[in-house]
Amino acid sequence: MTAKRIVVAGGAGYIGSHVCVELLQAGRKALVIDNFANSSPVALDRVREIAGGNVELLRADLADPADAERIVSAVTAFRPDGAIHLAGLKAVGESVAEPVRYYAVNLPATFTLIRALEAAGARLLVFSSSATVYGDLNKSPVDETGALGPTNPYGRTKLFIEEMLRDLARADKRWKICNLRYFNPVGAHASGKIGEDPNGLPNNLFPFIAQVAVGRLPKLKVFGADYPTRDGSGVRDYIHVVDLAAGHVAAIDYLAKEASPGAVEFNLGTGRGVSVFEAIAAFKRASNRDIPFEVTARRDGDIAEIYARPDKAEKLLGWRATRTIENMCADHWRWQSANPNGYRDE
Repeated sequence: MTAKRIVVAGGAGYIGSHVCVELLQAGRKALVIDNFANSSPVALDRVREIAGGNVELLRADLADPADAERIVSAVTAFRPDGAIHLAGLKAVGESVAEPVRYYAVNLPATFTLIRALEAAGARLLVFSSSATVYGDLNKSPVDETGALGPTNPYGRTKLFIEEMLRDLARADKRWKICNLRYFNPVGAHASGKIGEDPNGLPNNLFPFIAQVAVGRLPKLKVFGADYPTRDGSGVRDYIHVVDLAAGHVAAIDYLAKEASPGAVEFNLGTGRGVSVFEAIAAFKRASNRDIPFEVTARRDGDIAEIYARPDKAEKLLGWRATRTIENMCADHWRWQSANPNGYRDE
């Protein structure tokens, strides 16, 4: 069995647009719900161009009660098999500064989506969680049994939603749920037509590096070079966004064919850690551009090192990441150099 009609909440965003490409290329239908708070309608035009198919669009805010009835009606009319939930706020540092905003957006958005799926009788749900649910661990690689204890409000919203979805699956056996714990998505589609285009100053490392390389920003800030890591900078598991997107298709198909999985967690990562300084060096090689940087103080909520043990996803989903850090940098640079101002070039 496969899930053929999928609601993609947040489908115009960085990860969502790549998920839509994978769905369309696999012959699925997609209804995107997005308020374009940190995305652009141009991304969906590019998705249609890449995949040679159509995505339906509902411009609405899942976290706004005024949009709830319209969302429920549109989802019901679409007749979905399930949903991929990527909608929400996602910056660690911003969540530390504005915790109430993060709780007020990320949790209600999930409530509305669940309500809409219930009304449509579609109880397959893939949730975009995060490796931040693990918190400040002493040892990597981390598997899905790792202790949970996020160190910032963003991670706590992800953990609270995971817990809520586990409770839902226990209470109602018709629900089948995957909580996908992403590590650090980077890169772009090989066409160079879609990629990461954050509003304002980037919160994540790679778009910051890319904007320095293309001349939009003067230099990169490295937040902390005194961590207990091999070169003092933070170490993360960077995963190519196309590999990540393919993991969503594998997850929704897993739910469709499994009789009663309940709620299950999967790490989506490469199983390899890359430091900030190593990432800078790799991007310099890919772009043939200098990347000026300065070292500043650590950010609140950041941890020294985390990378995945992705064995469970390979065993149950038949999925694994195949692209290297060199692939990630080359594809990210192709996107950024062709679109120096992101989607605002159109």
